[in-house]
Amino acid sequence: MFSEKAQRHYIGHAENPEERLAQHNTNPDEKYTGKFSDWKMVALFEAAPTKEETVTIEKFIKKQKGKKLLLKLIDPQFVPTGSLASLKRVVKES
Repeated sequence: MFSEKAQRHYIGHAENPEERLAQHNTNPDEKYTGKFSDWKMVALFEAAPTKEETVTIEKFIKKQKGKKLLLKLIDPQFVPTGSLASLKRVVKES
């Protein structure tokens, strides 16, 4: 997700990403995202078959220094490899 007002990205996992996005935009008690209500989904992936694997991938992405990997993930042309090979981009229908 990305907030224009905050100029920040947020990475997280959820079984229902659209419901979770709505929660981030409407719940001021959220620690990181609650200060802003303009979060938009900029990239969405199916991560792994199990929650444990999904959390491992999420932690790997969050541990990266800088925004280089994050900006690659947002790029629709980027094809994940290595530790991210199980990521499958979800294309939103118009």
